[in-house]
Amino acid sequence: MIEAQSTTLDTISLDDQFARELPELAMPWQGLEAPQPRLLVLNEPVAADLGLDLAWLRTDDGLGLLTGTRVPEGATPVAQAYAGHQFGGYSPRLGDGRALLVGELRDRSGRVRDLHLKGSGRTPFSRGGDGLAAVGPMLREHVVSEAMHALGIPTTRSLAVVATGREVHRETVLPGAVLARVASSHLRVGTFQYARSTGDLDLLRRLADHAIARHHSVAAEAEQPHLALFEAVVSAQASLVAQWMLVGFVHGVMNTDNTTISGETIDYGPCAFLDVFDPATVFSSIDTGGRYAYGNQPVVAEWNLARFAETLLPLLADEQDDAVAIATESLGRFREQYSTAWSSGMRAKLGLSPDTDDATAAPLVTDLVTLMQDNHVDHTSFFRGLGTAARGDTEPARSLVLDLAGFDAWAERWSALSPDAEAMDRVNPVYIPRNHLVEESLTAATAGDLAPLERLLEAVSSPYDERPGLEQHALPAPESFGAYTTFCGT
Repeated sequence: MIEAQSTTLDTISLDDQFARELPELAMPWQGLEAPQPRLLVLNEPVAADLGLDLAWLRTDDGLGLLTGTRVPEGATPVAQAYAGHQFGGYSPRLGDGRALLVGELRDRSGRVRDLHLKGSGRTPFSRGGDGLAAVGPMLREHVVSEAMHALGIPTTRSLAVVATGREVHRETVLPGAVLARVASSHLRVGTFQYARSTGDLDLLRRLADHAIARHHSVAAEAEQPHLALFEAVVSAQASLVAQWMLVGFVHGVMNTDNTTISGETIDYGPCAFLDVFDPATVFSSIDTGGRYAYGNQPVVAEWNLARFAETLLPLLADEQDDAVAIATESLGRFREQYSTAWSSGMRAKLGLSPDTDDATAAPLVTDLVTLMQDNHVDHTSFFRGLGTAARGDTEPARSLVLDLAGFDAWAERWSALSPDAEAMDRVNPVYIPRNHLVEESLTAATAGDLAPLERLLEAVSSPYDERPGLEQHALPAPESFGAYTTFCGT
């Protein structure tokens, strides 16, 4: 790995573009002092891509940057304002209650990247919370976001997790930590909801233009740039959620303030990956009604985008009825775009040739989904096993199915299409962050043992490459693990 050039606080070029351009949405703030900062994990490729010296990040100044307590001269860390629908209910003022946008950096390709913190202490948006975070949830975001990146799914990246030496009081007393993450931006549907709620049309327009310049520059050339922005976000979210569905990822808290304008996955709270395939799967302890169940994610994404459309209406046409008609037509493309992305992904997972006609592929996929659901198969193991079946050995996949006759009949139809096993192995992972292994590694890390976490990261960082010594990371949870429940950790 190529080391970055020597770094000091004085040499870091940390911009405050968001704070300068949208001061109405930015409240200057500073991270809470960390009594005994200690680096738990550092994402060396991300650090190097940002031009940050790996050795320097381990110094007092480096740890200060990663916890928001030491920033370059002239930097303006801010808590960002946003609103949001949380489980369908609208909250007009949410904002960064335990987070800070430290500023923007440029990576080696010249892209602007947010440096953002979680768990850095109370802000004016904290709404009674302590603004802190525990080691376990911050390491969960590190592991899962890195797994998502390795799977090729757009996501925020974890730069580092730093233990603060401060106690965090939840159900029990836990060691505290701060997550430093990197994103294309932290603009959300909720950001637009907040701007629209102010009634300040100039602010809304400046926010939309900021989003276009930051993420969807092609929209600036369109006849109706703000409509083009909306359509670009619709397309990005359709693609993103399809990718979630294809790998069995359950976000768990798809509020509008967790729906990004960039199309990146953000805020890994009560998230998890499917073991048994079931569209009704819910992991989050607070999702008692199943609003954000695995199978509901495409519908929720469309609903969130409808809320985004509502914020943009004043920018789409002078008359509201005209604006609603324009937005409705554009939003109507979401389902087709999602369906196309998901169907294409399923064809790839089954190793089908692009030339396979829809009349053959569509019922094959539909029947497979029914077979998987009826037989409660392990999602990841089954698809990976189909790659082996494409080579002539059906046992790894067949052994996961109770209805053997049903599987054999389906497999005969599928095999007749000469599926490409090698292509399948490039899109069907061996390793995901298995829920039982995530919990084991977080429990060990909270107690001071990072070895299980490091092994898990080794596995999920190259999810498609089967390697000796990592066999347990490819196995479903033992029956003794029981039903899995996740928590936000806030």
